Amino acid sequence: NAALAHYSPSNGSSRTLSAREMYLFDTGGQYLDGTTDITRTVHWGEPTPFQKEAYTRVLMGNIDLSRLVFPSNTAGRTVESFARRALWDVGLNYGHGTGHGIGNFLSVHEWPVGFQSNNVPLEAGMFTSIEPGYYQDGEFGIRIEDVALVVEAETESGEPFLTFEVVSLVPYDRNLIDLSLLSPEQIHYLNSYYERIRAHVGPELRRQQLEEAHAWLQESTEP
Repeated sequence: NAALAHYSPSNGSSRTLSAREMYLFDTGGQYLDGTTDITRTVHWGEPTPFQKEAYTRVLMGNIDLSRLVFPSNTAGRTVESFARRALWDVGLNYGHGTGHGIGNFLSVHEWPVGFQSNNVPLEAGMFTSIEPGYYQDGEFGIRIEDVALVVEAETESGEPFLTFEVVSLVPYDRNLIDLSLLSPEQIHYLNSYYERIRAHVGPELRRQQLEEAHAWLQESTEP
């Protein structure tokens, strides 16, 4: 069902989960201190080589856009192709937007922030999703969605530039990553991200005495 980018469950189309296929879960909630919108794709069995490559290329696009440094007053549409480039390299693509504004105790899809042609230029303080994907009709769907804050970037020139700070701290599925496709810079980004997850989420799981979840987190964030 995840091969449909915006699938909604129904009694006629619901299926039993299987460890032999991919599972995409688009999650979120609205809380007093913010709104979350996080998507992860997992495979509990043995993914095919193509599934691993497609997932890894979606992850590469997520990383490339998340770590991008760009001039202030840049429109999201100008930079969104960075999320697609790894897929384009092998003739793949996805048919939905790369991200949307996210409200603070407001709408999950908050206008006018995002990566479409009619969105406003990005400014420090905006929250947006970054969510490349890939969908194979009738077979499987992949999407990796994070919430990112637009922040000022430090540059050697001192000129005003921006970048993203990913604020959703959820590991990616190691079972689906083909490390041979990743650049050293992408691997460094992943390791830094995993260090942040351990530092911020680990102590909270321990505080709540969620030892099984903490053990899972440690295993899922190994370098």
